[in-house]
Amino acid sequence: MKKITDLQGTFELHNGVQMPYFGLGVYLSKDGNEVIHAVKDALNHGYRHIDTAAIYNNEEGVGTGIRESNVDRKDVFLVSKVWNTDQGYDSTLKAFDASLNRLGTDYLDLYLVHWPKEGLYKDTWRALEKLYKEKRIRAIGVSNFLRHHLEDLLTSAEIVPMVNQMEFHPYLVQQGLLDFCAEKGIQYEAWSPLMQGNIFDLDVMKDLAAKYNKTIAQIVLRWDLQKGVVTIPKSSKKNRIIANADLFDFELSEEDVQLLDGLDRGKRFGPDPDNFDF
Repeated sequence: MKKITDLQGTFELHNGVQMPYFGLGVYLSKDGNEVIHAVKDALNHGYRHIDTAAIYNNEEGVGTGIRESNVDRKDVFLVSKVWNTDQGYDSTLKAFDASLNRLGTDYLDLYLVHWPKEGLYKDTWRALEKLYKEKRIRAIGVSNFLRHHLEDLLTSAEIVPMVNQMEFHPYLVQQGLLDFCAEKGIQYEAWSPLMQGNIFDLDVMKDLAAKYNKTIAQIVLRWDLQKGVVTIPKSSKKNRIIANADLFDFELSEEDVQLLDGLDRGKRFGPDPDNFDF
């Protein structure tokens, strides 16, 4: 396992692209000042990975935040996602152009299929492969794909997804899916790492926070990284953005990693990839 060293450390994707293993998620950050300041604060503090999506309706603000920061675009790992209503081959190509236009950039570092929309995600993936071959995206991947979705996609895909972004936290480890992705060279990434705030109610988390003299958020985010999982906690508050990144002066023991693994109960706080209607 690669050492977790600092805020700008990376995991290498199967095509050789270096993906920063820690980033800022901007889900629910309002377009305009809120997301602009969040992105600027994160980048100026040392973050180099920003994760947005068409459906978040804040790509314009994200692009502005990057331009107004002290960081060059080429040094930012910028991620967006194609929404379900835009899935399909031609419509994905159009949606990608629209995202680039809103972000004010001419390429993405990573573009994801946001959900496994039945009957469409294979055509969507072909569009991503085309954009990747045209060098308009440095890496392509999926989000919310369970093992059977991935296996189905791989029956026709020319390119294996580089990333699978999933709900991931101590109540939803999905170790079998983690192992499958590792076997296929697909980098695992966490969304909702803090269990939509429910992580703060767990006594075991309070105990670990006291043991390591860290916050509960820092404990669980460090666990993600030690599991080899890229993580993108979302916040629009500067102090939280800075605190979330304070993960590199301690390490969880192997016993404590296993303790958190053992909390797994297959519980989702977000939608089920096998049963969503949007």
